Amino acid sequence: MSEKYQSREERRKQQTPNPNKKKKKQAKGIFKRIFLTLIALGIAGMLLGAGAFAYMVKDAPKLDEKQLRDPIPSKILDKDGNVITEVGSENREYVEYEDIPKLVEDAFLATEDVRFYQHNGMDLRRLAGAVLANITDGFGSQGASTITQQVVKNSFLNNEKTLSRKAQEAWLSFQLERKYTKQEIFEMYVNKIWMSEGSHGVLTASHIYFGKDLDELELHEAALLAGMPQSPENYNPFKHPDKAEKRRNIVLSLMNQHGFITKEEMEAAQKIPVESSLVKEEDRKHNDSPYDSFVDVVIDEMEQKYPDLNVSSDGLTIHTTLDTNAQDYVEKMLNSNEIVQFPDDKFQAGITLLDTKTGEIRAIGGGRNLEVKRGFNYATDLRRQAGSTFKPILDYGPAIEYLNWGTYHVLNDEPYTYSDGTKINNWDHKHMGPMSMREALARSRNIPALKTLQEVGPDKAKEFANNLGFELDEVNESYAIGANLVSPLQMAGAYSAFGNNGLYNEPHAIKEIEMRDGTKIDVTPETKPVMKDSTAFMITDMLKSGVKDSYGTGKAANVPNLHVVGKTGTTNYSADQIQKWNIPNGALPDAWFAGYTTNYTAAVWTGYKDMENSIAAGHDQRIAQLLFKNLMEHVSQGIDTPDFPVPNSVEKVAIEKGTSKLASEFTPKDQIVYEYAVKGHAPTEISDKYDKLDSPSDLSAAYDKEANEIVLNWKYPDEVDDVQFEVSVSLDEGADQPLQVVSEKGIRVANPVPGGIYQFKVVAIRDDQRSDSAVVKVEIPAPEISDDQDDTGEGGIDNGQGNENGNPEDDGSGQGNGNGNGSDNGQGNGTDQGGGGGLGESGNPSDPGQTNPPSGPTSPGSGFQ
Repeated sequence: MSEKYQSREERRKQQTPNPNKKKKKQAKGIFKRIFLTLIALGIAGMLLGAGAFAYMVKDAPKLDEKQLRDPIPSKILDKDGNVITEVGSENREYVEYEDIPKLVEDAFLATEDVRFYQHNGMDLRRLAGAVLANITDGFGSQGASTITQQVVKNSFLNNEKTLSRKAQEAWLSFQLERKYTKQEIFEMYVNKIWMSEGSHGVLTASHIYFGKDLDELELHEAALLAGMPQSPENYNPFKHPDKAEKRRNIVLSLMNQHGFITKEEMEAAQKIPVESSLVKEEDRKHNDSPYDSFVDVVIDEMEQKYPDLNVSSDGLTIHTTLDTNAQDYVEKMLNSNEIVQFPDDKFQAGITLLDTKTGEIRAIGGGRNLEVKRGFNYATDLRRQAGSTFKPILDYGPAIEYLNWGTYHVLNDEPYTYSDGTKINNWDHKHMGPMSMREALARSRNIPALKTLQEVGPDKAKEFANNLGFELDEVNESYAIGANLVSPLQMAGAYSAFGNNGLYNEPHAIKEIEMRDGTKIDVTPETKPVMKDSTAFMITDMLKSGVKDSYGTGKAANVPNLHVVGKTGTTNYSADQIQKWNIPNGALPDAWFAGYTTNYTAAVWTGYKDMENSIAAGHDQRIAQLLFKNLMEHVSQGIDTPDFPVPNSVEKVAIEKGTSKLASEFTPKDQIVYEYAVKGHAPTEISDKYDKLDSPSDLSAAYDKEANEIVLNWKYPDEVDDVQFEVSVSLDEGADQPLQVVSEKGIRVANPVPGGIYQFKVVAIRDDQRSDSAVVKVEIPAPEISDDQDDTGEGGIDNGQGNENGNPEDDGSGQGNGNGNGSDNGQGNGTDQGGGGGLGESGNPSDPGQTNPPSGPTSPGSGFQ
């Protein structure tokens, strides 16, 4: 019974589903489906990836051995599309792999691809690190190119960081590794790389920089060459020995890190100065291209702005901004004495010519008598103090921009010091007192410039300057007079913004880059508004005075009948330098000129590479101005050069000279100047300097018989300061004669002529101000005559006028009021009653004569004759 029961129970349990077992079966089915789905997706992804990869590489170029071993030169075109040169097609010496020393190979492997002999064209370990960096920092932020990939890239592809190009690079790298040995690929690489100085390949570079074959190179030299391909222009040891040394030391550190050299070898090599073994400048390859100074700028611009493109081997077509007419003229000016006379062959100059509106570089004067290809460029590489050419940039431009100063703003040129108490001098060691901002700039006064910077403040000044292409970390007070280091290229860029209504275009030599596949890249920099058009115009108008006005320091740069503006700049030696180098009086280390028209902007530096050689005062100091003048005159021929337009943001105002006040209706015309103000910030105060003063009031004149003198009195308000009074007199309606200028409000006139009618005029004066005249008359009583006297007898009163009946032709030399025996000609010998009389003129009985003015208001004995 129980067995039967149990069997039933078992059968029932067996027939009843187990819920746990069912769940396990369901989970297992889901995982299986997911797994199968993932496999399917993986296969689909692989198929899609393979398809995408196949699609991206279908247009990949075929391996061409000639292209693998020979770099493809790039063409450089002028602004009109004419080819001026090819870069990368010359100066390459080939070296076989067997002739490459292990030291050189190790240096390149440690730097570029230490696992070169372990991978098959793509280094997956290195790629993983680059992918992580790209996820973190953005696509293209870090590369993982092997030496094989670099050979492919330099031979067949452009440097765009796109998936398509990377896919093609990987595909061609695998093919390259299958077709050639590692040694052959390495040989291709070291012979193809661009090494600056117009050269390709490590052997060529070894000869150029060290004058050695590869097997003669020392460790530190091999490391320097291995470090250059990353950025050939920046690590060029001729031009940038400091950067080259830092890069070399990194390479030495990598060689030690990867076991190629010991720590001791690394440290010993790092201590050797880069310049110690370089080929001397006089032994370097000579330059034979008139456009090399401009091509220098093109190559530098490519290197700095487009580092993924290789101008020497990518077969690019580079459309530039070069004006060959202007460039030819610049070269002629610098390399002959036909246009400007230079003192000697060592005297140097750097010139940058821009299009004012676009910032396009039209010509570069890289220096005089240049013999080294890709050598020092005085237009772009130079860093020297700018002197007063920096004043519009750091002082007066910011003052107008942020403080709304007008061109009339008064600054006092007076003894002054920097904030730390150090004395500042003007170039002539003199002070000229109050003057307008316009005059201070045109006369190149240092003290007003410093005061202006102090008013603006260093932060605002730095902001303004950096907007014009400079990279100032701080602004010191000495920068007010140009103590910071700049290049002619930077100065031209900054000045062009003033001539372009406040719009800044970064100076550039490249307009467009065309790839081998026909793809074109417009590389024109973006135009940036960096100042108000009122600031740009007012600086421009003040700079006109620098070349056009008689007091301007840049008159030698003026081009007649051309709307041209500009600013001079010179620098000085310190007292220690003068003593150390025995510098002559008045000699200078640097002389600049920067200026512009509405079409062109130019900045010129002149001087010597070694500062112990100085510019003589006089003609040599003006060479920068003469270079500017001749260049502007040449490039402006046959084209319209309009004047600078007056923007609506400024207004012209009539200013009284020497003030920041409006001229009044009484201001003399020769004391009125017309200046510019920012609209809404023009002065409102009217000058009262030439206003009419109030006339003296209550003027009275009375004869004091006892004292025999005329007493003159008047009134004037006490609150009016610094007023004096000019007193004049006429006798018997004769001509007015000046009598006295006094501060008191009254005078006394002694010994008047009996019977004479005197008219006095009193005018209040203060500086150039004058009041109307106050007028008063007084009649002196006639003398009483006794019966026994006649007009010509004894005791006649002739007062030095001569006898009343005398000959008018007589000289009328009387001796005073005589009681003696008078004579026909009035020469009495009596005793004077009123002191010394004056001399009459030609016996005219009505002429009061010439008298010495009384010494004071009550001077006795000074009669009017």
